[in-house]
Amino acid sequence: MRKLILVVVFGLAIGALFGQLMQSVPGYWLVRVGDTSFQTSFWFGLVLLFAAFVVLHFVLRLLMRLRRPVSRLKVWNTRTRQRNAMRRTVRGLVALAEGRWKRAEKALTKAADDSSTPLVNYLSAALAAHYQGRHDQADALLKRAHFSTEGSDAAVGLVQAQLRLDRQQFEEALATLTRLEKQLPDHPQVLKLLKQAYLSVNDWDGIRRLMPRLARQQLIGDDERRDLEQRAYRELILQTARRPGDVERVRNLWAEMPDYLRGDVELVGLYAEALVRGKEEGVAERLLRQTLKEHWDSRLVLRYGLLNVDAGRQLAYAEKWLQERPNDPDLLLTLGRLSLRNAYWGKAQEYFEASQRQRPSGVVCAELARLYANLGDHDKSQLYYRQSVELLDKSLPALPQPSDQNP
Repeated sequence: MRKLILVVVFGLAIGALFGQLMQSVPGYWLVRVGDTSFQTSFWFGLVLLFAAFVVLHFVLRLLMRLRRPVSRLKVWNTRTRQRNAMRRTVRGLVALAEGRWKRAEKALTKAADDSSTPLVNYLSAALAAHYQGRHDQADALLKRAHFSTEGSDAAVGLVQAQLRLDRQQFEEALATLTRLEKQLPDHPQVLKLLKQAYLSVNDWDGIRRLMPRLARQQLIGDDERRDLEQRAYRELILQTARRPGDVERVRNLWAEMPDYLRGDVELVGLYAEALVRGKEEGVAERLLRQTLKEHWDSRLVLRYGLLNVDAGRQLAYAEKWLQERPNDPDLLLTLGRLSLRNAYWGKAQEYFEASQRQRPSGVVCAELARLYANLGDHDKSQLYYRQSVELLDKSLPALPQPSDQNP
């Protein structure tokens, strides 16, 4: 209301000003053409000139529009088609989200040519075709997506790799992702799909090299990283250990391994086995001895007793361990075996019997049976042999035997 009053007051002021001007500035217009003349007041003539200017302006604009009716019709038609394409695209994306694959593919494909974002249409339609099992059609739509938009290589490649992984075409997916990795080395989605592809083809060296980048991008948790790195190095050591002449490769793997994995008992055992196969038992002995100082494990203790190195030195180290673990049955078994290798028959007998007292074992009984047989005490040898069979029999799975059958 206040604005309206101000406008009215302003209008009255302007009117009063023009009224004063019209009274104070008299004059007239005289236009004469031949014998015809036209005369009017100065202010009325000024109004006529302004009106003529406005009319001329609008007439000229109308004439300019009439000169390009076809182009304006085309623009209108294009805008109409784009609006319709947008509506169909939205319907197609909704159908895709709802799992209506056939409807989604039809709507998205039909709208693609008129859409302002044809890449989105074709990629989404390719997904819909893939979920229907129409893989050839999905590949064709991916090609159309590639040609529809410049610079779409990465987007099309990622969708293509994902579809190939879903189809279990792991080698083809890995080839696509390797190409994308060269273009986008730190792309999060490329790295995540690469991890999936490497695991699918058991490429453990690829997994090993990929872990640091996944960690930098925070694409993998600490627990999963430790698990995958442990699996990767385990498989790589096993693969390399099958070629005894390639022991240097195993040593390089161990050197490149993260520090926290060098205390993993399973990996230490596998590395020691690889060193033994490569005729480097001295290195294996030092590895097991140093590891047992920090990570005591029965598997490593038993393996230590089977190494063929300096038996006297090994026995001395093992007897020092016994001072800290006097009742460890596996250590006592290892001491017995090391005593045998040093030809200390009585000491070997004592260690084996001490191990048997701590934990009855078919393996220890077998060692005692063999030792007593070679010492000439066949009665004790037979006794421990029977105990060995009985203990081993208890560890076997329960399966039907001939004595269980009715005559």
